[in-house]
Amino acid sequence: MIDTVAFSQAITLLFTTLDPWLYVVPGLIIGLIFGAVPGLQISMAMAVFLPITWMMDFLQAMLFLTAIFTGGAYGGGVTAILMNIPGSSSSVATAFDGYPMARQGKHNEALGIGLGASVIGTFIGYALLLVLIQPLAGMVLRLGPLEMVMIVLWGLALIATLNDSTVAKGLLAGVLGLLLSQVGMSSTGVMRTTIGNPYLIDGISVVPAMIGLFAASELLRLRAGSYLVEEESARKISLRKIIKGLFEVFKYPKIILKGSFIGALIGAVPGVGSSVANLVAYGEIRRTSKNQEEFGKGSVEGLIAAESSNSSSEGGSMTALLALGIPGGAATAVLLAAFSFHNLVGGPAFIRDQRDLVYSIILGNFGQVVLLGAVALMILPLLGMVVRIPLTYLVPSVLALCAWGGFGITGTIAGPVTVMAFAGLGWLMRRHAYPVAATVIGLLLGKMAEGEMVRTLQISGGNPLSYFAERPIAIVLLVLFILSAIILPLLRKQKEKKMRVQV
Repeated sequence: MIDTVAFSQAITLLFTTLDPWLYVVPGLIIGLIFGAVPGLQISMAMAVFLPITWMMDFLQAMLFLTAIFTGGAYGGGVTAILMNIPGSSSSVATAFDGYPMARQGKHNEALGIGLGASVIGTFIGYALLLVLIQPLAGMVLRLGPLEMVMIVLWGLALIATLNDSTVAKGLLAGVLGLLLSQVGMSSTGVMRTTIGNPYLIDGISVVPAMIGLFAASELLRLRAGSYLVEEESARKISLRKIIKGLFEVFKYPKIILKGSFIGALIGAVPGVGSSVANLVAYGEIRRTSKNQEEFGKGSVEGLIAAESSNSSSEGGSMTALLALGIPGGAATAVLLAAFSFHNLVGGPAFIRDQRDLVYSIILGNFGQVVLLGAVALMILPLLGMVVRIPLTYLVPSVLALCAWGGFGITGTIAGPVTVMAFAGLGWLMRRHAYPVAATVIGLLLGKMAEGEMVRTLQISGGNPLSYFAERPIAIVLLVLFILSAIILPLLRKQKEKKMRVQV
């Protein structure tokens, strides 16, 4: 339940003066820019600007850093839509339908749809946090490694569905990603397939590999063309069409609500976050859609699912930070550092003793949502100009940017080499109709799956079946997984077969 006294105190803290809002717009702009540049991740931006928060009070610092978080969540989707370059792992699913829309000359509408879904998704994520922060905190505490395995399995199940060719090719591409994720030192300290190369001890860096598979391989495929959007009339940047796309989101209330709920719930699980949330939401909404054949070819439903879930996961990740004092990922780890800067500690005591500050942070993020819409509408016409650049200039410059982004992530030559190696792999996979998305999912979730399975075996004392029987939440998750990923798709296929026979 909401504490009305603390709630009114929070409103006073936020609106008595403009001081808490001074750094919100700069934070959103920083987040948009860092999110849109491959290699410059949201957590990196937050870490770079963390020292500035010394001079701010706690509420100002939190609103500034969460503004970077909010802006970056959408900024990563901008390049995913325009150039098939996910700015971060949380924007992977955005590229599935956003980029095909851009190639069809619908880049303005896609940018607007992505912005609308991000704004509403963030709003829903924080609304759920406001109402459910205490019960959600209790639920998150009950999730152990076995439950995490179930959630990861849900993400891995997408391997069989995220492809436009055959299920066999999708599975093979996914297995390749899983195998590549096992390069380097295991969670038990065993060295695997490093071929004596010290750069591979920590495994293959996922972000440079993702940049190579998605972006660089696509650029190699496009090098013979003239523009990203071939038709000249479709290359215009139209603020009117962007706004039209923004309002088109409201035609899909069920999808945006479902995507936002999935994103918020999965985002609340420490260590999982938006990179899994956007994939699970995309796969689940595709599975239940009446227009499955449109997904991957420019589906508005797919774009809304991806952007609403990765944005709402921000509110979910704040649950673990505020209620438990546990950072759910790199970005919330930086926020936790900001807590220590101001001699505060997140967790049950913080919610009990500083409830007015908790509500201030949540309400401040509602204000950020409105400002994000305004700031993004001012910046998008400039970012959208990329479709007007000839590919003879765009391809080499963006390839150089991809290589630089790989170096920025790793700090060594291994980053650019990884980008180029996976660019070649991605080009071959596209040429032979293997889905690169499945390989990326395998890379993203393989390491996590292994670690959680090892911890499950250790906790169970080598008897995981009896341990599983004692975990009702894991049983419920397994049943839901089997229903949504296996039984319902089979029933749908049988129904479609009967309908074809009748026709």
